[in-house]
Amino acid sequence: MSNLFSLLFDGGAFFMFPILFLLILIIVLIARGFIDVSKREKIISLISSLGLFTLVWGFLGQTIGLIQGFDSIEKVGGNISPGLIAGGLKISLLSPVFGIIVFLIARAGIIVLTWTNKNKE
Repeated sequence: MSNLFSLLFDGGAFFMFPILFLLILIIVLIARGFIDVSKREKIISLISSLGLFTLVWGFLGQTIGLIQGFDSIEKVGGNISPGLIAGGLKISLLSPVFGIIVFLIARAGIIVLTWTNKNKE
């Protein structure tokens, strides 16, 4: 559990914690979609928008992280070990991977809510 918590900080708290918050919000909305059937279409639309936002937010975090990393390499003069570059690239992938996971959870929730909605009609 502490390893997962450290990954949140490694991936950049500015990007990872909003994705975590949105994951919690998406899970709450999926649960609410089962409870409040009358607002299910609005909830599905909101889950869809939030899921896409988390995906884009994660890739924005990666892009900004890569730009900062390349700036650091440029300042050093290019004498960087391949292991250091690989470590930096690994860290830069954390926020998009987390965004993709949350996006997939949102899409799975939408699929289930849509499927159960059609069964009730």
